[in-house]
Amino acid sequence: MTLSDVAELTCLSWDTAKTITKTHLAKDYGKPALRGVRYLGIDEIHLGKKTRFYTIVLDLEDGRILWAKPGRGKAALQGFWRRLHVAKAKIKAVATDMSAAYWSAVLEHLPDAVLVFDKFHILKLMNERLDDLRREMVREAEGPLKLKIKGTRFLLLRNPKNLTGDQIPKLDEALRLNEPLLLGWYLKEELRELWNQTSRKQMEAFLNDWCDKAGQTGIGQMLKMAKTLRTHASGILAYADHRITTGKLEGINNKIKTLTKRSYGFHDENFFILKLLSLHHSKYKLLG
Repeated sequence: MTLSDVAELTCLSWDTAKTITKTHLAKDYGKPALRGVRYLGIDEIHLGKKTRFYTIVLDLEDGRILWAKPGRGKAALQGFWRRLHVAKAKIKAVATDMSAAYWSAVLEHLPDAVLVFDKFHILKLMNERLDDLRREMVREAEGPLKLKIKGTRFLLLRNPKNLTGDQIPKLDEALRLNEPLLLGWYLKEELRELWNQTSRKQMEAFLNDWCDKAGQTGIGQMLKMAKTLRTHASGILAYADHRITTGKLEGINNKIKTLTKRSYGFHDENFFILKLLSLHHSKYKLLG
């Protein structure tokens, strides 16, 4: 129930209902237990308003939010590392994106933990490179070809398994008429297989082979992607030893969106953070 509903049901004021709720949340969730945590996921969420980002730290084993602070990068993690040290948590590995803002903080404060660059952020970056290529092809194309390529963004970036029967021929035609786009699309799809390799040695061989293929295309966007993957190879290949991703944060993201819609926003930041810390025990439904 919303606070307004609770206040009406109990004949209390809205402020009293909020104070009781906030006190309960602070007692039960204000200081999440960190001692037994082994795997962390670090990412940022965007709440729809300009510059309104929150940095989230997740326990990848039980799905708890362990830390939530406004902002992004190192500054948003200040305080968390001290709590982790005091709890004597033995962190084995941390999944994060390839942004130096997060992984540099992990290397500084958790030198014994393995850094794993997140699969989904890498695939997202690959999609961005392919979309850059598509836009370039649209600018260079003329006549009917321009129209056929212009409307293919969704088709190119979506997993082929999720395309409908009438969408596949449209994608096939656009790819057939544009070789650079075809090569980029094949590389995008092939990259998904990197995380299906069964050992670090196989992953490394696959990654090197993929980067060589990308380099042979001569396509600027693919060359950039190959360079990025080679630069971050150590963290990418660490997945072979610690198969973790920040994928659970996607489910958390959906819960947060439902929470904020249901509450029409939060003006008390501390109250909002306590709500985030309790999300793993919460079930929200949009009613009415």
